[in-house]
Amino acid sequence: MQAATTRLLHAALALAVPIFLSACASTQGLQPFSTDGCSLFPDRSLISTSDWCGCCLAHDLAYWRGGTAEERLQADQDLKSCVLAASGNAELADLMFLGVRTGGGPYFLTPYRWGYGWPFGRLYGPVSPTEEAQTSALRAQYVSANPALVCTKESQ
Repeated sequence: MQAATTRLLHAALALAVPIFLSACASTQGLQPFSTDGCSLFPDRSLISTSDWCGCCLAHDLAYWRGGTAEERLQADQDLKSCVLAASGNAELADLMFLGVRTGGGPYFLTPYRWGYGWPFGRLYGPVSPTEEAQTSALRAQYVSANPALVCTKESQ
């Protein structure tokens, strides 16, 4: 009786594993680009006309794609420079830089983590040529709908 139960269990696993793996494979691809503007931070000044949301959108494009730790550092430095240029406020730029450096790593299950376009679990690493083709096509799709790369109600 025990041998029959074991064979039945093995047969069930043999059927279940491919079904499970195919379900996982269907969610392994890159998701279309999305942005929430300056995640968990104001998109623009509440007391002046300064608006740095476009900086966050460009930063989100880099974070959505993911890549190496060096690429993340460059994206974060670009955000800092852009916010400084948009606001003229070095403290604000430093604060945003520290925020993304602290909370934007690929290890957090957040919608704004490094490589958020990919399923959770993708860490630092180069984007392959095939993946680069995917990211380029989806980026072009987004840019064609938002050529000025400005934050709008629809892009957030």
